[in-house]
Amino acid sequence: MRTRIVIAALVAAFGTATALEAQQTGANQARTGNVGGEAAAQAPAVPTGELALGTVRIRHTTKANGETLPAGTYTVRLTPATATPDVVGQTKTYERWVEFLQGGAVKGKEVVSIVPGSEIAGVANDPRPGPGANKVEMLRNNEFVRVWINQGGNHYLVYLVPENQGKG
Repeated sequence: MRTRIVIAALVAAFGTATALEAQQTGANQARTGNVGGEAAAQAPAVPTGELALGTVRIRHTTKANGETLPAGTYTVRLTPATATPDVVGQTKTYERWVEFLQGGAVKGKEVVSIVPGSEIAGVANDPRPGPGANKVEMLRNNEFVRVWINQGGNHYLVYLVPENQGKG
């Protein structure tokens, strides 16, 4: 009889601890906005199809995917095509191709890195463009032109090489 009482007490204690743990986990997720658990926190929404990211003005003639991209104003469009070969350490959907268009014609394309808004502080220290805005700037002793677009909670970073680089 004593054995049954001890076992019943252990089962009751274990059940209470499990219920309390589940309740605390749910409260912590609700407090942090992570109701879907860790998987939801690690999988931010990234567009899967084609998406117009906006219009940018590139002030320097650059190279996009090895081809000349003259200075000018371009509409930037995210394509559904992922970058190949795979980028080591990156999630496939975060490395895609963008196209630079003028008058509806593709003038160049380049790989874009998609960074969720919650992770951009770990990637770039510079002042960020506001939601729906962009900035184009020369970086690292005129070695790179960065096109940075903030759209739909994600940051889209494209690095172009000025055409005069590599000559000399």
